Amino acid sequence: MSEVRHNWTKEEILEIYNKPLMELLYEAATTHREHHDPNTVQVSTLLSIKTGGCPEDCGYCPQAARYHTDIEGNDLMSVQQVKAQALRAKSSGSSRVCMGAAWRNVKDGPEFDQVLEMVRTINKLDMEVCCTLGMVTENQAQRLAEAGLYAYNHNLDSSEEYYKEVISTRGFEDRLETIDNVRKTNVTVCSGGIIGMGEKEEDRGGMLVALSTLNPQPESVPINALVAVEGTPLEEEKPVSIWDMVRMVATTRIVMPETQVRLSAGRTQMTREGQAMCFFAGANSIFAGDKLLTTPNPDVNEDMEMFKLLGLNPQKPFIKKMQPETVEAKDSEYQSLGEKPKWSRPDHKIERNEEAKQKAKILK
Repeated sequence: MSEVRHNWTKEEILEIYNKPLMELLYEAATTHREHHDPNTVQVSTLLSIKTGGCPEDCGYCPQAARYHTDIEGNDLMSVQQVKAQALRAKSSGSSRVCMGAAWRNVKDGPEFDQVLEMVRTINKLDMEVCCTLGMVTENQAQRLAEAGLYAYNHNLDSSEEYYKEVISTRGFEDRLETIDNVRKTNVTVCSGGIIGMGEKEEDRGGMLVALSTLNPQPESVPINALVAVEGTPLEEEKPVSIWDMVRMVATTRIVMPETQVRLSAGRTQMTREGQAMCFFAGANSIFAGDKLLTTPNPDVNEDMEMFKLLGLNPQKPFIKKMQPETVEAKDSEYQSLGEKPKWSRPDHKIERNEEAKQKAKILK
């Protein structure tokens, strides 16, 4: 059985990435079968609980307040609205609900208390709960864990080198610190990135080095293909090829054999045949539902038809890790500290981000 290594080098990873495709697929599929049921795929539903108005300048993101996109912002959803969406997701085959809020970082207060109540509510529905809320402190991570959070998503996005070409409002090290804070709890880590942002193959390898050398490795790694949205700095980027996606999924599977590799954004641009190759190469998790936060996603019925065609079964919840217990707010050991952490703000400028910002000012 393939061992889990934490000392991969970029050279080793690029050598795997550039193997002849049939050899790469065979190695990835063999590794996949050693560690996972090849006919089972975990299905998650991604729910944007607070959309738009984000102060960050991530070049790929239509939710950044500084860019002019067609995204309609909305305030934080109510607990009842989230519960209704979770029940709908459960009835359509999802075992996990991932809640995303367009925040730079979590701030102690009524809105975070409301999110904690959402976590409690969904965990009691016997579904895995994941959140992506930006940077978190150790105390905030502990409060999420107490509420019953199963996973926390915080993507590295790209290599540390190329990251500086995409985002200037938060540092790469802040992302690693957030993951470290989550690791101090019993919550699992979901962290991956995006390809197709203009990066080189070396950057894809660098991102996988950063993820695979974490100890333990993330339990879930989303591989996203950029969905270029008009108004964002990356609006002119051409869609990444299916061959790049297959290579990226296969390489991720080989260097992180026990991880669930999540086929994420960009699936609407893939044929069923292309997606089938990704599943063969080791992808065993998808997002279902018509939207991924703000970008299109295949209809859930289309996904279930594809599953039937390929003989795939949705994974039941809590297969990889036991269901966490929910501690009610009144019994919580960890209370709000009113923290105001100083997350970094790098001082460099990214030309295309600045151009998109100026263009937005004119359009607004």
